[in-house]
Amino acid sequence: MGREQPIFSTRAHVFQIDPNTKKNWVPTSKHAVTVSYFYDSTRNVYRIISLDGSKAIINSTITPNMTFTKTSQKFGQWADSRANTVYGLGFSSEHHLSKFAEKFQEFKEAARLAKEKSQEKMELTSTPSQESAGGDLQSPLTPESINGTDDERTPDVTQNSEPRAEPTQNALPFSHSAGDRTQGLSHASSAISKHWEAELATLKGNNAKLTAALLESTANVKQWKQQLAAYQEEAERLHKRVTELECVSSQANAVNTHKTELNQTIQELEETLKVKEEEIERLKQEIDNARELQEQRDSLTQKLQEVEIRNKDLEGQLSDLEQRLEKSQSEQEAFRNNLKTLLEILDGKIFELTELRDNLAKLLECS
Repeated sequence: MGREQPIFSTRAHVFQIDPNTKKNWVPTSKHAVTVSYFYDSTRNVYRIISLDGSKAIINSTITPNMTFTKTSQKFGQWADSRANTVYGLGFSSEHHLSKFAEKFQEFKEAARLAKEKSQEKMELTSTPSQESAGGDLQSPLTPESINGTDDERTPDVTQNSEPRAEPTQNALPFSHSAGDRTQGLSHASSAISKHWEAELATLKGNNAKLTAALLESTANVKQWKQQLAAYQEEAERLHKRVTELECVSSQANAVNTHKTELNQTIQELEETLKVKEEEIERLKQEIDNARELQEQRDSLTQKLQEVEIRNKDLEGQLSDLEQRLEKSQSEQEAFRNNLKTLLEILDGKIFELTELRDNLAKLLECS
């Protein structure tokens, strides 16, 4: 039985669709890895295989109904119904993506022809197909066997140094920069602080008004209590006076008239007393409302203190992020300087090699 061999290899960043959301991409490799087409001549089976160390992150058998779709200049994807997933590959250039897509179409067509030949053979011989029996078998692979041949393998030196291609369609947005997070925290902290400052100013104004109203109501209650006591004394005095007048028979008519007037005065006083009592009840309710508002003010003041503490924490996080941003910028600047120095050295070496080649050419001509 022949061994499965790589027939084309390239390098790419590997992704798989999130099995939960079926929308976002999940990277399965931290860096670009080798992705190879394998062909099993015994079973006429083509497979796409990629290893990250000793772990197989792609093991997809190509079938005639598969389709490789280019979703951007450097990213492509295909669905594997057997593995119940969608694979995505991010290449370093559009050329590598096109080459991989061409090979995918070529091997897909080869798989279709092999399947048709197998079906024809099965119809002619009326024997069970060996392809279905062996389709689930996997040949043992090693990282060395996936690297491919020297002629078709993509050079590693340039690809390792090139930027990573990210999925642009149906892809998961990557995290923002540290500067964006810093700016967001600053805006959030400023907005929260202004909001609670305005709330505190409103509460202070309401508290001052309620305090003044409470003091005024307390003074009015005391005054109304004094008036009520005076009215009660007056009513008692008038009752006594009526009794005295009734005892005087000689002044019966005057007493009756005066009694009527007194009764009217008493009714008026009773009505006034009733109004004052209602006013007192109303003031008591206002006092209770004022106490409730005071409790609400205390609660909001406590919340404001908690927000101020949280604001300080956010300011600390903002300061930490700013320091980290400055450190990252300085590290990037140092890396750029080192890269510039390295480029200058390489330019010098290239110039020396050019001079050496010219001198060797002259020596050859002279000889």
